[in-house]
Amino acid sequence: MKHLISSAIVALVLGSPYGARAQSEVTLIAPGGIKAAIEQLIPGFERKTGHKVKATFGSGNGTKQQVTRGEAFDVPIVQPPYPEVLASGNVVAGSATPLASVALGVAVRKGAVKPDISTADAVKRTLLAAKSVAYPNPAGGAAAGVTFDAMLKKLGIAEQMEPKLKRAQGGAGAMEMAAKGEAEIGLTFLSEMEDPGIDVVGALPREIAPPTSLVGFVSTHAKDPATAKALVEYLSSPEAAKVYKAQKMQPGR
Repeated sequence: MKHLISSAIVALVLGSPYGARAQSEVTLIAPGGIKAAIEQLIPGFERKTGHKVKATFGSGNGTKQQVTRGEAFDVPIVQPPYPEVLASGNVVAGSATPLASVALGVAVRKGAVKPDISTADAVKRTLLAAKSVAYPNPAGGAAAGVTFDAMLKKLGIAEQMEPKLKRAQGGAGAMEMAAKGEAEIGLTFLSEMEDPGIDVVGALPREIAPPTSLVGFVSTHAKDPATAKALVEYLSSPEAAKVYKAQKMQPGR
């Protein structure tokens, strides 16, 4: 008992922004585009605070739907626009914290010639010349897939590309297709390009494929709002920024 009281006093005296350590669990839901970064950051938060983090990952639109329905997560991370999330009353609107943004990129099988994607016209030529293109299935709510479909329409080649498209289960699925040579080109968020069998070509021009932002919130259903807020702050800290950059993401907005 003495030891517990002393520990609590020490935490208060030190003025820790996370408060006294307690072995409680914080739940988080986020899109797959930020998964690798979050998984790297969780251990640091757990060491600093003593709180365990249970993370769930899904598609961009699927995550928004779960939050809108009021599923119980202490910290939701969603992609703009999110009017339905705010309207649901399931997040504290004032807690919105930009964490990072990530661009849609192109990859090819390891050792293959890297195509030109330096301009909108170059991207158009590259896609029309490709025999096949793999990307995350937008029907499953994948934000990268939604962005790619919108880009094809913007370039005016959606109909021409349709026979060449291979819709995969998530970014990892698209990269696996590229790595195995099942698709000449693979597209997904740069942060999801982890397959050792691919070479990353780079990001698509932002004028035709704007980067996707990820914003953290404190849920109105959070079991411990202070700890949820501490996690959001940690995920937007300078320490987190280093991890985002290493994952080919841009910290902040």
